[in-house]
Amino acid sequence: MISTGLARALQEAGLHWHPASGDAFRIERPGFEADVFTVSDMTIEPHEFDTGTILGFNGTTEWALDSLALEDALWLPREDQLRDLLGGTFRLLRRLPQGEYAVEAELGGDVTEYRGPNPADAYAEALLALVAHSGGNRAG
Repeated sequence: MISTGLARALQEAGLHWHPASGDAFRIERPGFEADVFTVSDMTIEPHEFDTGTILGFNGTTEWALDSLALEDALWLPREDQLRDLLGGTFRLLRRLPQGEYAVEAELGGDVTEYRGPNPADAYAEALLALVAHSGGNRAG
C-alpha cells in the first residue's frame, strides 16, 4: 500500500480523486490516524452534490460518522491505479538487489528512475513527478 506521506504529497500536488468501489482512504481528522477505509457499494458510497462529493457511511450505527466531505479524506491509490495514471509515460517496474523497487517513466522526453520500498511507492514517486510536470491535471 502507498505510504500516507506520498498519498498526501500527490493530493497536495493536484491529483484529483473520484471515489469508486474498492478505493482505500484515510480520514484526515484526529483519532483516525491508524484507520484505513474502503469505498464499497454496501457500506461507504460516494454521493455527488452541487456542493461537492460526500462519502456516505451506510449502516454505521456503532459510531457517529454518517458522512464525510471528500476534502477530509486522503485517497490511498492502489498499485494498479498508480500505474494506470502514469499512462503512456510508464516504461517498467523492476526489483532492485537491495529490496527496493524502481519504476522507469518518460517525462519530457527523458526516462527517469523513481524508487520506493514497495512497488506502490515507486509508482507514486513517478506519478508525483508527472503531476508536477503536468500541473496537477491527473484524476483517478
